[in-house]
Amino acid sequence: MQLTLPQTEPAAVGSAVVLGVDALPITIEAIMHGDGRGVQVLGSVDRVVRESIHRVLNGFRTAGLPPPRGVPIVNFAPADLPKTGTSFDLPLALALAAANGQASRAGLADVTAVGEVTLEGRVLPARGIVPIALAARDSGRPIVLAAAASATQAAEIEGVLAYPIERLVDAIAFTHLAERPEPTPRSPALPEPDTSDLDLADLHGLESAKRALCAAAVGGHNVLLVGPPGSGKSALARRLAGLLPTLEATERLEILRVRSTIDTETSLQAVRRPFRAPHHSSSPASLLGGGSVPRPGEVTLAHHGVLFLDELPEFRREALEGLRQPLEERHITIGRAARTTTMPADFTLVAAMNPCPCGFAGDAAHACRCSAGQRAAYRARVSGPLLDRFDLIVSVPPLAPHEYRAAPDPTWSTSALRRRVESARAAATARALGPSDRLKGAGLRDAVGLDAAAESTLQRVLRLHRMSGRGRTRVLRLARTLADLGGARRVGAEHIAEAARFRCGLGLFGT
Repeated sequence: MQLTLPQTEPAAVGSAVVLGVDALPITIEAIMHGDGRGVQVLGSVDRVVRESIHRVLNGFRTAGLPPPRGVPIVNFAPADLPKTGTSFDLPLALALAAANGQASRAGLADVTAVGEVTLEGRVLPARGIVPIALAARDSGRPIVLAAAASATQAAEIEGVLAYPIERLVDAIAFTHLAERPEPTPRSPALPEPDTSDLDLADLHGLESAKRALCAAAVGGHNVLLVGPPGSGKSALARRLAGLLPTLEATERLEILRVRSTIDTETSLQAVRRPFRAPHHSSSPASLLGGGSVPRPGEVTLAHHGVLFLDELPEFRREALEGLRQPLEERHITIGRAARTTTMPADFTLVAAMNPCPCGFAGDAAHACRCSAGQRAAYRARVSGPLLDRFDLIVSVPPLAPHEYRAAPDPTWSTSALRRRVESARAAATARALGPSDRLKGAGLRDAVGLDAAAESTLQRVLRLHRMSGRGRTRVLRLARTLADLGGARRVGAEHIAEAARFRCGLGLFGT
């Protein structure tokens, strides 16, 4: 029996599948086989991808291009990798055009295309363009064709040449160019947006809480604010970002990489430290990330920034317990039967809660209506292992009426405290060991350098509060941060004592 083979080889165009905040390169192949009607789409594609053939074919018609001759057979390789979404429209259209003789196959050899094609043939931005651009560069297809907004984001990747494509006909014409034009330039470096509208000086009193925020900004420590409604917990949390250091170039790009998976318009100039404040009704998947094709959750969207959980005990137990891995490892791993995805999650956690269900335990101005059992059950919603991840547990009491009449204290303004934070971080950098929350083992021991008095205080603290090995490490890290804030080269007994008071919450949780 003699086989009849197609007369032409398949045309191929590069693209990529986004998983979490990474992308895997794929190839979209197309061939015209015989006569007839219909289309065959192969390679683990969902309904949205199957619909793309109809958007693309109508884009051909509105652009005045002849439709493909014969029956298109399209394959998304590798076939076992799930493909979903509309970002494959443009590479599919180019593959069909090349198979139909309308686009140059040679001009597509080093091209990665991404974008949705409308019925009018216009190209729309796609999510995840930054990880797609990284995958394009690493796979040897560094020429990225995408909508203008996506091309602007892709151009930030060194080694990628990004070209804005407005319409499908522009992409086809690009493949025939003997000499390619100048690609989209990288954005100039700009200072971060000013956050002076949220000033800690606007919050009267609360010096202990403000000092805790400074320690969090210096050493990356997690903070739990406990106080009645209206005492200023949320206002304090929203002002932490103003104390954090200026983003480095690599951090800005990492944040853009994460943002691009959910937002097609963010530019590098608009990148700032994220502040994420999900509602307590959030599902575990929205908080931690997940889905059949894993997408980043709030812990990843807060990467290099602040994750604020207000009304902490009201969050679902499984969502809160899922925070334990990213708080320790600075990333989160989402496991699925076919593939495991790891996403970054290096954030500072700030949480707030009331001292009891009614919110007024310990408030002299309001009587608490809760029984001892109700208060215990409410606090038990935050498990011991999660509570152990908070280095700073701070009481935020309500202010007396006369305290609101006091003039703002400039020594507790955001600008003044930021200078102290920057000085303390410079001291940590000079030790070449990084922020305190990264110290461990011999590095922690060398950075702390306890004398006899400090060691004696540490031993008393460990016995009094029955601290675990993790507790000891975290007390030492926090003590190192407090010493840096005070300009001290060595950790003294006073720093150990203050760290223990912060960590144990001044008796708020019975420690």
